[in-house]
Amino acid sequence: MKKCLKFLTSRMTIVTLLILVQLCFILWGVLRLSVASWVVSSGLELFGVITVIWLVSKQENPSYKLAWVIVILALPIVGIVFYLTFGNKKMPKKHSSHILEYYEKIAPHLAAEQDARELLRRRDPMLGRQADYIAGTSASAAYQNTACTYCPLGEDFFALLTEELEKASSFIFLEYFILEPGKMWDTVFEILQRKAREGVDVRVMYDDLGSIQTLPTGYDRTIAATGIQVSVFNPFRPHVNSMLNYRDHRKICVIDGNTGFTGGINLADEYINTYPKHGHWKDTAVMLKGEAVWNLTLMFLQLWGFSANEVPEFERYRPTERYPGDGFVQPFGDSPLDDQNVAEDAYMQIINGATDYVYITTPYLILDNEMVNALSMAARSGVDVRIMTPHVPDKWFVHPVTRSFYLPLIRAGVKIYEYTPGFVHAKMFVADDKVAIVGTTNMDYRSFYLHFECGAAFYFSSIVGKVKRDILSTLRHCQLVSEKEAAASFLVRIGRALLRVFAPLM
Repeated sequence: MKKCLKFLTSRMTIVTLLILVQLCFILWGVLRLSVASWVVSSGLELFGVITVIWLVSKQENPSYKLAWVIVILALPIVGIVFYLTFGNKKMPKKHSSHILEYYEKIAPHLAAEQDARELLRRRDPMLGRQADYIAGTSASAAYQNTACTYCPLGEDFFALLTEELEKASSFIFLEYFILEPGKMWDTVFEILQRKAREGVDVRVMYDDLGSIQTLPTGYDRTIAATGIQVSVFNPFRPHVNSMLNYRDHRKICVIDGNTGFTGGINLADEYINTYPKHGHWKDTAVMLKGEAVWNLTLMFLQLWGFSANEVPEFERYRPTERYPGDGFVQPFGDSPLDDQNVAEDAYMQIINGATDYVYITTPYLILDNEMVNALSMAARSGVDVRIMTPHVPDKWFVHPVTRSFYLPLIRAGVKIYEYTPGFVHAKMFVADDKVAIVGTTNMDYRSFYLHFECGAAFYFSSIVGKVKRDILSTLRHCQLVSEKEAAASFLVRIGRALLRVFAPLM
């Protein structure tokens, strides 16, 4: 009863209800006009047809377009209202132009970097081309002189994070999708407060919708009262607007400009297995020390500048130390503001360039046709393609959609494994003992098209081997999904098919 009452009175529920009430009023007004006047009704029908034609002609993912076309044609008036409110994937101009201002401010600071891509191109032209693509689309240089540490579990990341935070003497930047009081966040928060009292510039940014069910209302004021600068990205407000779709899904920590972390791990207790929320939680992160941390710093400052409405002094946060490192590392960001799906394209390049193997871990497997074809073609060409997904779901309506993609992939020769001890949240690619990506981007539409994401690409680095060995070790705790299991019963397939049609809208 207490849980039910808490849910009904939560900010998430109240704001959602207020948005629904506004949508109902809009729909009521439109429907009333259409019933009262055949001119209005005909005009709305014509507008629906024009919307569908315009939508089909847009440079959008075909699956995304198909889902909205079905909604608009099946429910013309309702579909149009919902599409104009939530479906048109253009961020409001006043917001997008404001964020792009910070991209322009960052560009000169990256232009002066001693980029290592030329050395990488000489060693492997194909990987050099991938690094060029990432640099050209996300303004992210590639580096040497960076020491890299791989964290195969959240517990390993937590131990390293607290150790490095204790060393901070100049500044600490944290940017996370989810914060939740508990052992992990409380420990970090205590260190941050102590460092702020010592005069360290401490800044915390979290996504409002990502943390809305884990933090009490007004928690940003609680943080600010301790002397820590805080910014809530894209507050979830009770009015209809398409901006609520765009979330900051990044996980970044930068300490003194010389140490940086990224990966799939948020600051909440399930990520360190303090309690079994969905069984054993498998997640990963990387720690960087050296020149490549600059990319993470600039990513943080870009969204901090937008969210806190200030112009950061970029140069004061440059790395001051160099560390010996093997191979190349290229931290990069992905943004919904452009027409480039940097993370998805980087994944595709790895798949298309692989000659021996591609191993993938992802919590969600909701793919577009291009990705299905790339994975299938690689497997049919003799590449050992393996994908690890969770056996224990965190979202009941997403897991059937993930499983709906199993059968065509398995028939093409892709091996799919489910992690039976619990939930896989790690987002990783590794191929041919040469390249790996560890980051925040899920293999689904929201991550590819609507979220701010980040990751780190590693070329000829020891991290590549560590990611491969970790995946192979974890596969021993997985079950291989057979073609028979993937086929399922007729009714299950029908349910999955219906969910899959609308998967791009989830």
